[in-house]
Amino acid sequence: MTRTSATRAARLDQVCADAVDLARGAITEVEPSDVGDHLEAVAEGDRLVTHFFECHLAGYRGWRWAVTVTRVPRSKHVTVCETVLLPGPDALLAPGWVPWHERLQPGDLGVGDLLPTPADDDRLAPGYTLSDDPAVEEVSWELGLGRPRVMSLEGRLDAAQRWYDGDAGPEAPISVAAPRTARCGSCGFYLPLAGSLRQSFGACGNLYAPDDGRVVSVDHGCGAHSEALREPEAPVEELPTVYDDNEVEAVAVSRAPGSVEATEPAEHYGHG
Repeated sequence: MTRTSATRAARLDQVCADAVDLARGAITEVEPSDVGDHLEAVAEGDRLVTHFFECHLAGYRGWRWAVTVTRVPRSKHVTVCETVLLPGPDALLAPGWVPWHERLQPGDLGVGDLLPTPADDDRLAPGYTLSDDPAVEEVSWELGLGRPRVMSLEGRLDAAQRWYDGDAGPEAPISVAAPRTARCGSCGFYLPLAGSLRQSFGACGNLYAPDDGRVVSVDHGCGAHSEALREPEAPVEELPTVYDDNEVEAVAVSRAPGSVEATEPAEHYGHG
């Protein structure tokens, strides 16, 4: 006995296909005006047909009402199996669901929020493994003595690239606007990081700098650089006071009768 791989297509049952009014009446969840014209009847199986109707509900453009009907063999009585609202080929659909850890963006974590780190996070490596950072190996080997996990090489490279391309790098607006010589690597307030990131990054310790307490690249910069001295102002030459005594005009000063000033000679004032 041989079996063919082809599946026989379901034949449209005419009795079920003619039950358009029955199918329409089964849509009772909405107002009659929300059910539009009959679109088509599709055979789902033997004596099993789905009727599709237009949907006029607001916000459901391109969706269709689907009502599945059936009948038993040798019977003309059609019954309703189910009624659903399905998206059509041009339906307006919501974006696909994305897991929360893929939707999370920097800055989303708020006060009191808990953000578990996956056990297989590529940015971390077990603390008992030998580090690929010589500076870390010179300090300690964290076998049961320190953190359970430390940053892997991939994690450090990812962080370094993110910092360098962001507001802590040389292309940040505040860095571009700063003097060319005002780079963090030559600033007295620059605190280099430890390990392999020491050559490229450090923390700003200037109270008055906008990046105070933040990681900055060695070629980042701002106007609060420790050596950004103000240029001395040019001294103003003071001119001596000159009096013109070429012309002197005598001015009589009145004296009150009987006063001490009345016995003194008249004063002469010169003005030029």
